[in-house]
Amino acid sequence: MTGLLSDAGITLNGHAPWDLQMHHPRLPERIFAHGSLGLGEAYMDGDWDAERLDELFARLLRARLDTRIRPAALLLHAFSARLLNRQTPRRAWQVGERHYDLGNDFYAAMLDPRMTYTCGYWQDAGDLASAQEAKLELICRKLGLRPGMHLLDIGCGWGSLLGYAAKHHGVRGTGVTVSREQADWARQRYAGLPIEFRLQDYRALDDRERFHRVASVGMFEHVGRRNFRTLMEVMRRALMPDGLALLHTIGRNTRRGVTDPWIDRYIFPNGELPSAGQIGDAVDELFVVEDVHNFGADYDRTLMAWHGNFEAAWPRFADRLGERFRRMWRYYLLSCAGAFRARDIQLWQWVLSPRGVAGGYRCPR
Repeated sequence: MTGLLSDAGITLNGHAPWDLQMHHPRLPERIFAHGSLGLGEAYMDGDWDAERLDELFARLLRARLDTRIRPAALLLHAFSARLLNRQTPRRAWQVGERHYDLGNDFYAAMLDPRMTYTCGYWQDAGDLASAQEAKLELICRKLGLRPGMHLLDIGCGWGSLLGYAAKHHGVRGTGVTVSREQADWARQRYAGLPIEFRLQDYRALDDRERFHRVASVGMFEHVGRRNFRTLMEVMRRALMPDGLALLHTIGRNTRRGVTDPWIDRYIFPNGELPSAGQIGDAVDELFVVEDVHNFGADYDRTLMAWHGNFEAAWPRFADRLGERFRRMWRYYLLSCAGAFRARDIQLWQWVLSPRGVAGGYRCPR
């Protein structure tokens, strides 16, 4: 284990802030037996620490140490992720119940005032709230929203995009989510705007409904490879012939591999990050790809901002959630920040049209 860590510039029990401090002798055994799942569970149990968990993961992933430990115990996870549909209409509700329904007060303490739980756009932003507003405005400009249009948001979260688009661009909106907490909060927050929020799986959308624009922001990661094409078919059916669609999703650099087993068990059940090739396969013959924009490095800064808010607010939630949850959530936020910093995973916005924009699409930045 010491040799592997040294390849990443990490010293076991060293003095750098990203060095791994081992508190239990069983740690190497857990890691070699269970890989990233064992590493994460050992952190939750207090078997190890690092002052800068985010930088430790950035170094681990830059050195590709994740590819050098492949325990046999995780073969079943890999098999099921590749061959089974883990996001059936029945299973799709699990991520809402287990992740997004943790409590609106909890997410309000961590996120920006609009409760935007996706990557901010930091190009000209100095804080989380302005980065999230810049992202929402960027999406609205990419979609060319105009007053009177009807916008469908598949996986609408707490309604930040629809609320912003209705207020600043004069559209009406329909949002679908599998989280009761999200739907309830959004209905109250945007009660005075022409927006409908539905507690509904995207596959249950009425085939007869048509929209001027369709967006899916931070939801494609929950669809699963067996359903990538299905979601694109739903978006295509919902879109008017001269419409535009925008897909905002985290992605990985290869179609090989599967979701990290720790993330799958503790954070986002049944999810899967797509590769650019898999998205290309899913849109084939359905859409013209008008633009692809990668600003994945901005997710590092977004996650670090969420982590800062989470730690500052933690005393309010300590009794309710407990120390093991705190370590789990810290591990989630900071390991993901490290992954984006290492450019191991990306954030893409794809702009799609059914037939191609006449004269060409000009993408605003």
